[in-house]
Amino acid sequence: MIYLGEYNTLEILRDTEPGLFLGDGADGEVLLPNRYVPKVFEIGEMIEVFVYLDNEERPVATTDEPYIKKGDFALLRCNQVTDYGAFLDWGLVKELFCPFREQAFKMKSGGWYLVHCYLDEESERLVASSKTNRFLDNKELTVAQFEEVDLIVSHPSELGMNVIVNKRHLGLVFNDDIYKDISVGDRLKGIIKKVREDNKLDISLNQIGYRNIEPNADHILNELHDNGGFLPVHDKSNPEVIKDLLQMSKKSFKKAVGSLYKERQIEIKEDGIYLV
Repeated sequence: MIYLGEYNTLEILRDTEPGLFLGDGADGEVLLPNRYVPKVFEIGEMIEVFVYLDNEERPVATTDEPYIKKGDFALLRCNQVTDYGAFLDWGLVKELFCPFREQAFKMKSGGWYLVHCYLDEESERLVASSKTNRFLDNKELTVAQFEEVDLIVSHPSELGMNVIVNKRHLGLVFNDDIYKDISVGDRLKGIIKKVREDNKLDISLNQIGYRNIEPNADHILNELHDNGGFLPVHDKSNPEVIKDLLQMSKKSFKKAVGSLYKERQIEIKEDGIYLV
């Protein structure tokens, strides 16, 4: 079977005037237009292509790589808005359609929006939706506390920044845990800080507790090496100064510095810390 919105590894069946016809070994066939045909090929060999619908709503293959595929999330630019909806640049000749009903906020030409790509069962077309939360589910979690996860920054709230966890769940990074600039669409690594009774996920962008000491200590050592063996901060420094200089909380800084001091890798003086 040939799957829309996905990469398919298909067999080259025959060479025709408009391009190569590819097959799935069963009854499915799709055209790879001449503009994508490799310079060297053989009938019967396998080729990986992305399959979507062309301007006439026919399945077509391409060797171009889209910015998003079915079931994924990505930050895309809106190229134009018509009476039917918005059309987004996803790296292919035909733009990705986002109906008005799937827009969390009215899209504007030139704007960037985090969207989910899915196959609309009614129209059998690939479409985008900026109502990303409806494609996430926390009822049955597939993650646990202290587990490392993949994050996509979703949208801000009063409490912090909402994030998509492993493309399946919704999580929140609280403002107090954000120590660097992050923007909608950013892809990051994070840690499940806490799983609440209602299955809400608290996310940390740093390791938790003792797990945090080693990477933070390495970060401080790297910064010391890059700054001539000295950093103008210590355990009495203002938390905001530490945050701006090292992108970590004062609590994490003190733990890491304590670890480095015990290992005699640094000296702590009134004006800051020095590399031994």
